[in-house]
Amino acid sequence: MKKQFIRLLWALSGSLVAISLALWVTKAASPLLLASLGGTTLFLFALSTAPAAQPRAVFGAHLISSLIGVIAFQVFGDAFWVNVLAVVVTIGALLLARCVHPPAGANPLIMIQAHATLIHLGLTVLVGVAILFIVAVVWSRLGTGGKKYPVSWTQPSPPSLNWGVWAD
Repeated sequence: MKKQFIRLLWALSGSLVAISLALWVTKAASPLLLASLGGTTLFLFALSTAPAAQPRAVFGAHLISSLIGVIAFQVFGDAFWVNVLAVVVTIGALLLARCVHPPAGANPLIMIQAHATLIHLGLTVLVGVAILFIVAVVWSRLGTGGKKYPVSWTQPSPPSLNWGVWAD
């Protein structure tokens, strides 16, 4: 029980450092522009061995989903149907690319509502994700007894093409 409590405190401390740095460095006009990074922080510091927490999923999903949101807004605007279509396209793209990271599923909606441009993709999303990632890598090496993050640089998420929808 004592080890679990120490691990919990370590995960919470890392989360505090990571999300604070991401919000401070990106100086996002609104923290809502980085809302999906809250979920990413949870994955990187509490579920760090999950396939969805590995770099391929984290970076790939955030960049793909944000790009889809930016393109959807730039081409079609911010109508209701654009939001719906962008989320559905994102789900398909992430499954096909095998880089599913659930928090990134919110990115198309965030980008559309923020009226984001490609600049937001680099200055906000990529920088924010990179900061969380770097802190997670360093934090996992400072702690004792846990697995080092990342477990695998290229592990696909989901691990198989089954997608959990149909039985094999």
